[in-house]
Amino acid sequence: MSNTSDGRVNRWTIAVSGVIIQIALGAVYAWSVFRIPLTKTFGWTISEVTLAFTLAILTLGFASFVGGLWMRRSGPRIVAMTAGVLYGGGVMLASLSGGHLYWLYFSYGILGGFGIGLGYIVPVATLVKWFPDKRGMMTGIAVAGFGAGALISAPIATHLIISTGVMRTFAILGAVYFVAVMIPAFFMQDPPPDYRPQGWQPSPAQQKERPAKTYTLREAMRTWQWYALWMLLFLNTSAGISIISQAAPMAREVTGVTATAAAELVGVIAIANGAGRLLWAWFAGLVGGRWVFLTMLTVQAILFFLLPMVQSFSVFSVLCFMVLLCCGGGFGAMLALSADYFGAENVSSIYGSMLTAWAFAGVLGPTLIARIRQSSGRYSDALYLIAAIMLCSAVIPLLVRPPHARRDPIVMRRAA
Repeated sequence: MSNTSDGRVNRWTIAVSGVIIQIALGAVYAWSVFRIPLTKTFGWTISEVTLAFTLAILTLGFASFVGGLWMRRSGPRIVAMTAGVLYGGGVMLASLSGGHLYWLYFSYGILGGFGIGLGYIVPVATLVKWFPDKRGMMTGIAVAGFGAGALISAPIATHLIISTGVMRTFAILGAVYFVAVMIPAFFMQDPPPDYRPQGWQPSPAQQKERPAKTYTLREAMRTWQWYALWMLLFLNTSAGISIISQAAPMAREVTGVTATAAAELVGVIAIANGAGRLLWAWFAGLVGGRWVFLTMLTVQAILFFLLPMVQSFSVFSVLCFMVLLCCGGGFGAMLALSADYFGAENVSSIYGSMLTAWAFAGVLGPTLIARIRQSSGRYSDALYLIAAIMLCSAVIPLLVRPPHARRDPIVMRRAA
C-alpha cells in the first residue's frame, strides 16, 4: 500500500478487523460462567475447573512470544489464521470433555490458550506500525477490545448454558470464535517499509522519545531496559489478576455484602479492565509510558492499602474498579513503551516476549492471595503485602530510560 488516501482507508479496515479479533479472544475472561455448571454437572472441584483457565492464561503468554517471532518471519495474516483454528477448535473440542478433566485442560487450556496468545499479538503489533500518528489511542483500542470480550460473551454463554447445556455451549461458542477470528484475519497485513500517514510528521516530543536505533529482539533482550519493562508488566498484572481471581468472595468477607451483589462486581471490574487499556494507553501517548507506570503503581499501592479498611460495598467496588483500570492499562502502556524504547519495526517479537510476564502473573497473583488468605484466615494480610509490593515497584519507572545507541555495547562494537 502507498501513503495515499487508499492507505488511510485500508489502515482503518485493519484497525476494525483487529478489534474484532481481540473481542473474540477476550472471551476467555468470561470463564467464570462455566465454573458452577461444570462443578455441578461432573462433580469436579472449583480448583480443578479453575485450572483450565490458569492453563489458558499461562499458555497465552508464551504463545504470544512465539506469535511475535513468527509474525516477524511470515507476517500477521498466517499467524492470525492459525490462531483462529487453534482457539475455535480448542473450545469446540472442549465440548467432548464431559467426565474427562484432562481433555478440558488440553482442549480449552492448551490448544485454546495457544490460539489466544498467537492471535493477541497480531492486532496490537500491526496497528502500532499502521498508526504512528495515533499510537497511544490505537494500541489502547486494540487491547481494550480484549478486555471487552467478556462483557459480550458472558451473557451469551450464560444463556446458552441454560438452554442447551454446558458441553453444547462449548461447541457453539467454538464455532463462533473460529469465524470471528478467521474472517478478520484475511485483512491483517503489515504496512510497506518506512510507511507514514499522508501529511504526518513526528512532533518534537515524539522525535525526542524515539529510540537511537531500531532493535531486534536479541538486541533488546541484551539491554537492561527490556528486563525492567518486563518486571513492570509482571508486577502490575499480578496485582490486578489477584483481584480478578478473588473479587466476589473478598467483597463478601470485607464488606459483608450478599453473594448476588458480590457476583455483580465481576462484571464491573471487567468493564474497568477493558476501559483501562484504552485510557492509560491514550495517556501514555501524551506523557510517556514511563510516567504512566509510575502513576499506576503508586495509585495501586494506595488502593490496596485502603481495601481492607472499607466496609461500604460501593466504595469497595470503586477501589476494585480503579485497580483493574490500572491492570488493563499496563498492557496498552507497555505496547507503546516497547515501541518507543526499541522501535516499532520489531515490536511484534519484542512486545510478544514481554507478554510472558502475563503468563507468570496469571499464576503468581491468584496463588499468592489465595494462599495467604488460606493461611491467615483473612484477605487483609495479602492486600497489605500487595500494597507494599506496588510501592516498591514504583521505583522501577523512575530508573528506566530508553536505551541510547552511544551507550549500547552492541552498537559500539559494530562501530568499532
